[in-house]
Amino acid sequence: MTLLPVAILLLLHIPFVYSSLLSLNGTSVATLDVSGSSSCRHTRSLWDIIWSCAATLFACTWTAIHPNIPGMDEGRFAVLSRRLGIMTVALVAPELMITWATVQFLSARDTAKASNDAFARLHQAHSDHPDTGECTATLFSEFPTSGRTNSPHLSAPHVASGAFREWTVTHGFFAWMGGFMLYVNDKPLATLRPNELERFVCEGSVEIPIIVEADIEDRSKGDALSKCIAILQLAWFVLQLVARYVQNLPMTLLELETLAIAALTCIAYGFWWKKPKSVGRPYAVYWKATASPPSELAYDKVDAIFSTKDWVDLLLTYIYPLPSLMGVGIFNSPHAVHSRRVPSIGGYDVDDAHRHRIIVLLIGCFSGAVFGGIHCLGWNVMFQGHAEQTLWRAASLAIVSAPVSIFLLNSYAIWLGHFWLDHFWLGNSWLDHWNNFGEAIAFLAVLASLFIYVVARFTLIVLILMSFQSLQDPGIYDIAAWTKFIPHL
Repeated sequence: MTLLPVAILLLLHIPFVYSSLLSLNGTSVATLDVSGSSSCRHTRSLWDIIWSCAATLFACTWTAIHPNIPGMDEGRFAVLSRRLGIMTVALVAPELMITWATVQFLSARDTAKASNDAFARLHQAHSDHPDTGECTATLFSEFPTSGRTNSPHLSAPHVASGAFREWTVTHGFFAWMGGFMLYVNDKPLATLRPNELERFVCEGSVEIPIIVEADIEDRSKGDALSKCIAILQLAWFVLQLVARYVQNLPMTLLELETLAIAALTCIAYGFWWKKPKSVGRPYAVYWKATASPPSELAYDKVDAIFSTKDWVDLLLTYIYPLPSLMGVGIFNSPHAVHSRRVPSIGGYDVDDAHRHRIIVLLIGCFSGAVFGGIHCLGWNVMFQGHAEQTLWRAASLAIVSAPVSIFLLNSYAIWLGHFWLDHFWLGNSWLDHWNNFGEAIAFLAVLASLFIYVVARFTLIVLILMSFQSLQDPGIYDIAAWTKFIPHL
């Protein structure tokens, strides 16, 4: 669940692990040689297993992650390190990556719908009163190609008479990930939220940006080829596991872990399917010289938790990505504001996340339960001892059941209109918000479920690493006979 292949490679240099592998090489089973390629075409080595899992994890996580647009002045190392950090989160806590992708998708969808409704009203107002000078343009449209290549704009009356198309989810993703940068006196000021951009256009402070969906896709670094390569790698890995299961060949715990992470990563990939990937620069929106520059923008101010010394705020400065991933709140760090970008673990509307709280909670808890269910496939895997097998079974069941408990308890709190995360993460005095003894018990039960879930996940990690000391079943190194799947006489 962390970078397991790297950890395994490091562990191979620890004396007791290395000696255990050497002792396996000394047995009469030739397929246990991990130091080189196998001499038999129907066997595989430990290195083959590690490489297959590592390649699948990298292909799934690296391809699935769709980061927000970086700061314009940030270097490649900063952008790469941030993406690797998000990739690590996807390996450590894939269910949190799913909740993040879910709230981004919901925000993009709701923004596209709301903007299209706003355009319909504005267009109708212009049709009824063509000489009123009201804002008749909408941000969420596609326009004929303009001769200006850098920043093509049209005035509101011109746009209103043009051919419009509805904004798509891709436009919504692009706006929330930091796709529109406000320029004042030809200098970048801050990234605009979709509602800010709409308000400025309607006020006449900026001209409507002309960007079609094809232009957004052209800025994206994700193409069909990279997606197909990742899908084929995952499909090949799953096909091998299915073949081994059909032929009663054992699987390693690392392969089960890889399958679980890849399955959850695919769910996040589905929500991000229409999100532009690795866009390098935002679209420029220029402030008109006749209007006074805005005094306050959402992404132009550092959040208060980074400047106070309250113990809750101090705690949040270290763990604020967690509530951001869960859709509870977005925090503008000093680095994000200085870089003039959307927070790296943000890019969504908090109000939309709160409105769809049950959906986000259901998808996140369901993903966690699926993660545990896949680990239950190792119920009868050969372990070094009975204690390890019991721990694996108990941890797998805990990961299945804990999300169910978390969903039910939090649904109860939401039904009461008293979602405890709002009070804790937003810095309020959450100890004073309990109305009755039942709510306090539910809160403690949620904390207990989270604790059990985390302990169970770490238990699985330890068992996976320990399993490489005792790969005693020779069948683990056998390769599935694909000819058995081909009809023949």
